[in-house]
Amino acid sequence: MKAIVYRTTGDPSVLELVDRGIRDPEHGEVRVRIMVSGVNPTDWKSRRGAKAGEPLPFADIVPNQDGAGVVDAVGPGVGHLHPGDRVWLALAAYQRADGGTAQEFAVLPAERVFPLPEHAGFDVGASLGVPAITAHRALTVAEDGPRRLHPGALDGKIILVAGGAGAVGHAAIQLAKWAGAVVVTTVSGPAKAALVTAAGADHVINYRETDAAAEIRRIAPDGVDQIVEVAPVQNADLDLAVIRNRGSVAVYANNGGDQLTLDIRRHFSLNIRYQFVLLYTVGMAAVHAAAEDINAAITDGALPVGEAAGLPLHRYSLADTAAAHAAVEDSIVGKVLIDVAAG
Repeated sequence: MKAIVYRTTGDPSVLELVDRGIRDPEHGEVRVRIMVSGVNPTDWKSRRGAKAGEPLPFADIVPNQDGAGVVDAVGPGVGHLHPGDRVWLALAAYQRADGGTAQEFAVLPAERVFPLPEHAGFDVGASLGVPAITAHRALTVAEDGPRRLHPGALDGKIILVAGGAGAVGHAAIQLAKWAGAVVVTTVSGPAKAALVTAAGADHVINYRETDAAAEIRRIAPDGVDQIVEVAPVQNADLDLAVIRNRGSVAVYANNGGDQLTLDIRRHFSLNIRYQFVLLYTVGMAAVHAAAEDINAAITDGALPVGEAAGLPLHRYSLADTAAAHAAVEDSIVGKVLIDVAAG
């Protein structure tokens, strides 16, 4: 089979297309014929490392955490998945040399493989994983909010999604709307405003053209219930200005800096909760709960992808995986997908 590997950390040029054997799944594992691989910022950050030339935990690594395909074989002890099942994957490459989705066949633990609802295409499946599960977690950590999502779970809640045009922001808008919330999102320009509107946001605020805090307070006089935050350093003052008493800020990225300074007294007075969200260490119970709710949302038609749904798709071949990584690293707007399956 064809696979992409890297043998050292570095820029996209360290990614190589190689031929390698197809191995059989062992106990608790599933082999999936990958149809489409999704690329996320975490994929290029893992490949790049802190600096070029760092040692790897394995001789070589297949990248990419997310993807979708068809079960090709199952190992002993796997009873809920069968050859021919259409599936989506999450955390495929985590702590594994050969689990990543940038290859024609991936073998990974069955607990990281989820049924793909009947009417969902592989593009949808490959766009889930990191963005959708992260968004689900960010929407279910509030002290006064639900632990699971379903229609009505967020009725009466006002959710602020910072940077709603990104993949996690897009999924957060869609899931929050499916669960009944009023969604406010911030963007940097009209093109992104069009995308988040297509995703379903109720109120779109261009923070470069208006007083974002005043506009959000006009929409939510008592403050927003929850914030899905991509840039906590840049947005700390805004978040404090618009959050309600006992509100929560779910931080899933650090766009804009690594050090955050908070006004302790003002945060005390509002009983604000900061919840940091990292998919790798959140625990499989939370991942499985998210996957169940995400599949329910897909079944209801709530998680479409493509430009008409607010998430433009950018396609690459497996041989062009380096270019796909470079596109995500250069902050392309939309979802980067790799067409993997031969033919």
